[in-house]
Formats: sequence, C-alpha cells, structure tokens
Amino acid sequence: MDLIRIIFSVLIPPLGVFLQVGLGIQFWINILLTLLGYIPGLIHAIYIIARR
Repeated sequence: MDLIRIIFSVLIPPLGVFLQVGLGIQFWINILLTLLGYIPGLIHAIYIIARR
C-alpha cells in the first residue's frame, strides 16, 4: 500500500499525504509546501509516508 501512496505522491503530493493521515495538520502543511513549490511538497509527502 505504501508503494501506491508514493506513486500518488509523485503525481499529486497532497493526495499521498491525505491517503496516509487524512485531513490532519500534515495534509495542510503539504498543501502549503506544494503551493510554494512542487519539490518541497513532494519531499514532505514521501517523508510522511515513509515515517509511518
């Protein structure tokens, strides 16, 4: 299942975080990071998925 989340994170980083944690604070942080730049959002998403 983590592989699917990582694939979704590469395509749309907030989607991968949403599938992992739901509508928590990490999701909103990832939205903000993705708006500031794709790469920071992607790194944060992969970190969140790998951490749990």
